[in-house]
Amino acid sequence: MTGTVTDAPRDADRRRTRGRRGRAGWLPGSGLVLAAPAAPLVVRLTGLDAGTPLAMPVVLLPWAAVLCVLVLGATVVVPALRSRWTVAVAAALVAVHMALLAPRFVPENRQVPPGSAELRVATVNANGGGADPRAVVELVRAERIDVLAVQQLPRKGVGALDRAGLDALMPYRELHPEYDSSIYSRSPLSHGGTTQVDTAWPQTTAEVAVGGRTVRLVAVHTYYPLGDPERWTRDMTALASVARRGGPDTVFLGDFNASLDHTPMRRLLAAGLTDTHAELGRGWARTWPVGHDLVPPLIQLDHVLHGSGLAGVSVGERTVPGTDHRAVVAVLALPPAKDRTT
Repeated sequence: MTGTVTDAPRDADRRRTRGRRGRAGWLPGSGLVLAAPAAPLVVRLTGLDAGTPLAMPVVLLPWAAVLCVLVLGATVVVPALRSRWTVAVAAALVAVHMALLAPRFVPENRQVPPGSAELRVATVNANGGGADPRAVVELVRAERIDVLAVQQLPRKGVGALDRAGLDALMPYRELHPEYDSSIYSRSPLSHGGTTQVDTAWPQTTAEVAVGGRTVRLVAVHTYYPLGDPERWTRDMTALASVARRGGPDTVFLGDFNASLDHTPMRRLLAAGLTDTHAELGRGWARTWPVGHDLVPPLIQLDHVLHGSGLAGVSVGERTVPGTDHRAVVAVLALPPAKDRTT
């Protein structure tokens, strides 16, 4: 037992020294780690993504929230990493992220009266005609889709879809492959054409009768922020002007090249539209990229938005071979006027 009493304080001192060294080494590293999720949060809070290259990193905000949670958990659970500064900053970042993101995970639980008419819609980016036409037709058949919006569909892709059987399922269409978006329908369409607003290319529009009411459809495909963030922002601003004139029975669906954390998308929603995913509590659906072995879908670029005259019943994503986007399928109800949201 010789030396036990005198060695014990030394061992404790050595452990404390190692702990201090570990924390001293962790603090700069944790600062850098926390700076990563803090950056898109600052952009999100200030709106600096509108018209700037900062539109790219802000799409990673949900992932930044996950990183903050992991850092906070590590600093709390591992004594060697624990420091008041790191815990406080990580906890603050988690709180702000949650305040921004949590609402889209809470369903609105809007009551839809029994017997309300329904509109089943889908949107798919055909990837320049690369999407498997038979898979698209099977999607329409299996999901009993009433209206299909297709982006990046060239003229040869129109023929391929018809040869696969889409003409029999959806004989009515407003096709504008020269402008990058088209609308297919089981029921007759009216007032077809394109938007006359400042977008990179015209957006295809049409109207369809549902349950005695007329629903205005806008098939969306905006420019992409990586190519020209100013052009993309102007596209989204122009769509907001269309939404403000569209009335409550309006559906915008397609590839917006925008997530719910983009300032231009939030402005579009503020023009009178609701994102069906967020409405139903599915606020972190990921539709892009698809088809890469090592990279899973990371962000949601494809949306179904609707006016106050409609209500989301269900929404989901479907994989279509040959395209780098997942298709979005949604069921929208048309409650009577007295049951609409204001």
